[in-house]
Amino acid sequence: MARLAPSAAGGVPAAYLAVALLWSTTPLAINWSLDGGGIAFALFARMVVGVVCAALLLLVTGVGFPLTRAAWPAYLVGGTGLFGTLLCVYWGAQFIHSGLISVVFGLSPFVTSVLAAFWLGERSLTPAKLGGMALALGGLAIVFGAGGDLGGAKAGAGLAVVLLAVLINAAGLVGMKRVSGNTPPLAITAGIMLVSLPLFGLAWLLGDGRVPTALPLRSVFAIVYLGLFGSVVGFALYYYLMKHLSAGSLAMITVFTPLLALLLGHLLNNEALPAQIWSGSAAITAGLYLNLRAENAL
Repeated sequence: MARLAPSAAGGVPAAYLAVALLWSTTPLAINWSLDGGGIAFALFARMVVGVVCAALLLLVTGVGFPLTRAAWPAYLVGGTGLFGTLLCVYWGAQFIHSGLISVVFGLSPFVTSVLAAFWLGERSLTPAKLGGMALALGGLAIVFGAGGDLGGAKAGAGLAVVLLAVLINAAGLVGMKRVSGNTPPLAITAGIMLVSLPLFGLAWLLGDGRVPTALPLRSVFAIVYLGLFGSVVGFALYYYLMKHLSAGSLAMITVFTPLLALLLGHLLNNEALPAQIWSGSAAITAGLYLNLRAENAL
């Protein structure tokens, strides 16, 4: 893992744990937020909540919001990446169990490592890492073999689109690593959400553009949770970590999330957990662990 400055070392472990916990609960919250309103409304409502909360936090904390030429590339790269990632994730969430979203995102470190090797010149494709990648890909093949137990008739298409989200997210992470500069993490979060908000609004208007007359209370809570914690708090911590860790190390947060997300989906959403999903997830987690050990050895 990348060496930290003394001032950053104390806050990084806590931020790392907080992001891991948030990412473990986010897939289930996404699943719940779709009830009664659909994809486009749930995404747009989440971003509205997120932008309002981010603006309030900027005012309360006194963190500046740079509008310089140096800051805008980070906002644009992050905002478009966020739009593409979440649009794919929410579409796929209709057809697969919530926990599987986290399992598939467990492949992020491998995709990120490949992109970082080419874009950032990071030493990220060692034999040990390639072995971990092969093990994780084998685990993904086992998960795909679960068939109808994944969530529904279109589960295969759902998983494929979530895989596309992983690629978009990894590209956004590496791109942000290149252009984020010294912009404060909370300001980056606000800028990214501000850029993505009109894109989500346009997607909603091009859909049905309808405001649901009645939403289940669980859905309302899920949207607010995603807007505040899943977006503002989670992204601010994420970009804070991005400044102090390598792209590969940051993506390793996904080691902790898949199995916990599967368990939460099973306990709170009655999602089936056949042996194929458990074994495939275990293989992915083992591959991620090998990747982490290789990262620490660099």
